Amino acid sequence: MSHAHLTLLVLALIFLIIIAVLQNKGRNIRIWHIVLRATYILIIVTGGMLFFAAYSIPLSYYLKAILGIFMISLFEMVIVQKQKGKITDVIWIAFSLVLVILFAPGFTLPMGYDLLK
Repeated sequence: MSHAHLTLLVLALIFLIIIAVLQNKGRNIRIWHIVLRATYILIIVTGGMLFFAAYSIPLSYYLKAILGIFMISLFEMVIVQKQKGKITDVIWIAFSLVLVILFAPGFTLPMGYDLLK
């Protein structure tokens, strides 16, 4: 299940980049935004499956789940604030920081995908 979760996360990042490029060109992003939102649902489902698959759930899993939900909200904030014509620099910085913070425990927790193997 961790492979599906990681694949969906990468797809969501790709969709976000596509949306950001299209927004800068002034194009319509409605369909891409809908696809990204469908990806959020799948990310939450696979993340929940990983969360509840753990035999005992330590605090680090709870923190990662909360940060994951916050990450999805940052995805939305970046897109919506850009549509409204507001400055998104601070949101992009927060997005980058949370992304790095999320990937670190995601690869080191027991249910995660070990990059060294």
